[in-house]
Amino acid sequence: MTRRIKCIIAYDGTHFVGYQIQQQKRTVQGELERALSIIHKGQFVRVYASGRTDATVHAHGQVIHFDTPLSIPDEKWPRALNALLPDDVIVKEASEVSPSFHARFSVKKKEYRYRVWTGEKNVFLRHYVYHYPYPLNVAAMNEALHDLIGTHDFTSFCSAKTEIEDKVRTIYEAEVIPQGDELIFRLVGNGFLYNMVRIIVGTVLEVGRGERRAEEMKTILEQKNRSAAGKTAPGHGLYLWHVSYDN
Repeated sequence: MTRRIKCIIAYDGTHFVGYQIQQQKRTVQGELERALSIIHKGQFVRVYASGRTDATVHAHGQVIHFDTPLSIPDEKWPRALNALLPDDVIVKEASEVSPSFHARFSVKKKEYRYRVWTGEKNVFLRHYVYHYPYPLNVAAMNEALHDLIGTHDFTSFCSAKTEIEDKVRTIYEAEVIPQGDELIFRLVGNGFLYNMVRIIVGTVLEVGRGERRAEEMKTILEQKNRSAAGKTAPGHGLYLWHVSYDN
């Protein structure tokens, strides 16, 4: 009898070329499937995730699932996998789920966070925050983000390289939270396009510096043109924070 196991995992994306498997390159999916293959005595086990993350992007609450014939109890899966995974990936919890559950297609909401460091350069944070040492108007940035809440066509905030046709997404929450020398961008939506969070952050930072007005966000959305928005913030400040399902 096959069982479907759902896991919540975290990883430091610094030394990965991304989540999704790539030939001859180090990926999170590759490490997970390698560990599962060992547990299944050489049998290949495919892993499915809530979504892919790019090179250097981190995850605090990525969700995966896989099918297994093994009867390992839920609470023992994390220990079994973590013993075989590298130090930059960890399985936080595991549970058996319905065969109808799918890590990607059952998603209701995703939360991403982006960390910006405005203080002096900190060598110990260089892989985990975007260093942006400029005076920023947080109120203006929150005003700009507020205009993105709702259902919109986010073509302007999507990489021109994407192959996805439907660029309509819904943002439920969007805010900048100051914490000392750090700003945390928090975005919750029903899904995000390729580079969408990073382009939003890059654009809103330009608002914070006074290079754009907050009310420009509506115009950028209306233009449906990537060149209307700002720069793409680098990957290493981004975290897939939480994925929500119906249960």
